[in-house]
Amino acid sequence: MKSAIIASTSTIHGSGYLEYLTPILETHFKGVSEIIFIPYARPGGISHDEYTAIAKKAFAKINIKIIGLHEYKNPVEAITKTKGIFTGGGNTFVLVNQLYKNKIIKPLKEAIENGTPYLGTSAGSNICGLTINTTNDMPIVYPPSFKTLGIVPFNINPHYLDPINGSTHMGETRETRIKEFHQFNTQPVIGLREGSWIEIKNKSITLRGKLDARVFSYDKAPYEITTNTDLTFLK
Repeated sequence: MKSAIIASTSTIHGSGYLEYLTPILETHFKGVSEIIFIPYARPGGISHDEYTAIAKKAFAKINIKIIGLHEYKNPVEAITKTKGIFTGGGNTFVLVNQLYKNKIIKPLKEAIENGTPYLGTSAGSNICGLTINTTNDMPIVYPPSFKTLGIVPFNINPHYLDPINGSTHMGETRETRIKEFHQFNTQPVIGLREGSWIEIKNKSITLRGKLDARVFSYDKAPYEITTNTDLTFLK
């Protein structure tokens, strides 16, 4: 049975790394003693080892051992054999470039589709959509393709921010950027606010967390959906 947590962020204000998700992760990875961490997104340019150490510390609290994917000589084989997977946030372009470089896109998709429990945060959530064209990151590297796992039948915009009334910021809002995306693309986009996540259980796709999410559909006005809404209609 397919099982995935696609979270907007790893850390919310006033909380430690993955702390707000800990009770969810205990259930999500129940019976799993060891999982692979994919550190390729490297937030702030930190090393794979440094990033993996952060994940190890968080998962030690629920008695799960973390091994960085970069530690394996054969990353494809490692993905096919693991009992759980976590892809952390950072730069989505760097992440996707490395996934393609190591020929992991297909085996990662197959592992999730075949029931290996998956957790993605930020960039690790972006790759669960159809493409990464709605990421907030700078394209500091050029991956072979913007197409990704397609675990959900839409695109994702993690860390979604609403326009702030009275703000003096003169740049484009997230809503403006996503409207630009829909000038050239037709798939829906869901704006995930901080502390929200998408839960996948077999064929069900559900918005979770305390906050609503914003849905952008091609040639339609954006609208809000409440937490616990079934998202399978977004195709």
